[in-house]
Amino acid sequence: MIRLEKISKQNGRQLVFIEASAALQKGEKAGLVGPNGAGKTTLFRMLTGEEEPDEGGVATDRGITIGYFSQDVGEMSGRSVVAEVMAGAGPVSEVAAELKELETALADPDRADEMEALVERYGEVQARFEELDGYALEGRAYEVLAGLSFSQEMMDGDVGKLSGGWKMRVALARILLMNPNVMLLDEPSNHLDLESLIWLEAFLKNYEGALMMTSHDREFMNRIVTKVIEIDGGALTTYSGDYAFYEQQRALNESQRQAQFERQQAMLAKEIKFIERFKARASHAAQVQSRVKKLDKIERVEPPKRRQAVAFEFQPAPRSGEDVVSLRNVHKRYGSRRIYEGLDFGIRRKERWCVMGVNGAGKSTLLKLVTGTAQPDDGTVAVGGSVKLGYFAQHAMDLLDGDLTVFGDLEASFPQAGQGSLRALAGCFGFSGDDVEKRCRVLSGGEKARLVMAKMLFDPPNFLVLDEPTNHLDIATKEMLIKALSGFEGTMLFVSHDRHFLAALSNRLLELTPDGIHQYGGGYTEYVARTGQEAPGLRS
Repeated sequence: MIRLEKISKQNGRQLVFIEASAALQKGEKAGLVGPNGAGKTTLFRMLTGEEEPDEGGVATDRGITIGYFSQDVGEMSGRSVVAEVMAGAGPVSEVAAELKELETALADPDRADEMEALVERYGEVQARFEELDGYALEGRAYEVLAGLSFSQEMMDGDVGKLSGGWKMRVALARILLMNPNVMLLDEPSNHLDLESLIWLEAFLKNYEGALMMTSHDREFMNRIVTKVIEIDGGALTTYSGDYAFYEQQRALNESQRQAQFERQQAMLAKEIKFIERFKARASHAAQVQSRVKKLDKIERVEPPKRRQAVAFEFQPAPRSGEDVVSLRNVHKRYGSRRIYEGLDFGIRRKERWCVMGVNGAGKSTLLKLVTGTAQPDDGTVAVGGSVKLGYFAQHAMDLLDGDLTVFGDLEASFPQAGQGSLRALAGCFGFSGDDVEKRCRVLSGGEKARLVMAKMLFDPPNFLVLDEPTNHLDIATKEMLIKALSGFEGTMLFVSHDRHFLAALSNRLLELTPDGIHQYGGGYTEYVARTGQEAPGLRS
């Protein structure tokens, strides 16, 4: 359906692609992977025709439609959410908009004298709407929005009043409703809660067109893609299979390439040693010349490109008491909305609680109550003896001083620390070379999250409270974080929509549901086995 044929592309001084080729065939579901800055967004833009390759070409089958979801959603205002979603579906959206306007006009007493003309026009427009299967489309729009966790009130409300994260969902819903022949999805799993993520997973599995997507969610990728296209060093390499297979195959290829490189290096060293030893002897001149010519003809094996792997190890944290935090008969409301009524909940040393519940169930509120950033209306929250708290919240990223550099921010936070240890810390969290001189205001969401986390973990707490710590983090950084937290000796309370993170780290689970609060011994994996569902909002 779409073919990239020996494309080359340069952005400034960076060579993004060098005679790279790949293809997306009908019905294929491909994952696009590569380190940050490798050119994933550039590739999407070339596939949609927004950018042209410097050399080579992009061949697209005639008549196919392409839907592209990117993180840059643009302006949205002046329409209801459902109308905004339907606006992406072509002519039918314009007809739907006129139908709504006519309905408003027909109900307006000031336009009574126009009633005959309005009724006639309404009949014409309604007929056209039915002809375009508009009522079915409207039903599908509501269905897609419900799948992405919009309430009925939100669907009919003003799209301009939504937060950036919800507008992302609207933009995604537009593409899903459009149902193009080819979908290009750049990080569709960002900003989604677990229920929406699982719904989207099922939707994309059943989608009959071709799909190419990026995602920082390993589990999401694994369940959808049937091939992986990797961007690395300007080349495109295609692997058949899911993400797990790609990882195994890549590791195998690297080890084989390394072994081949080492064998050749040993052979070359032996040949060079012979030449050096006998080049001055006339009796060996013919042999030396023969071997020099042989070396010149040998095609050199390149060593595998090493991905920059970082590791972070916790310094030992002071031990806390056995009772880390205790909530007794806690009540909490926001306006008329009751979040908790008589909550009793306790956390003991070394427990790792993950908190699950649908949007609005009170997950972040619980974390705020535990950390003291919100107070209960009634009841008590008591933190145990010798507890040293570390709290990662999304709003912490907004508190970074935009004028400071990454390194300057670390120095300001830890004035007693040596430059060497701070540079090592920065390196662990993906800030190497010139990255440490970036000002905080220009950092991406992922970079801000890494910096806040680095600061929190440098002076180790013994009780970690984490609210969506993996948002914005790429797969490699998530792996580093999971590995580091697996070795953490303290206590944890966290909210996450990343199933790999949940399964790897939790040993207790707190489920918030409309029917009440349920506690499970055992972590996320045991919870899924016991309930038969991956998230509370999916339970029948």
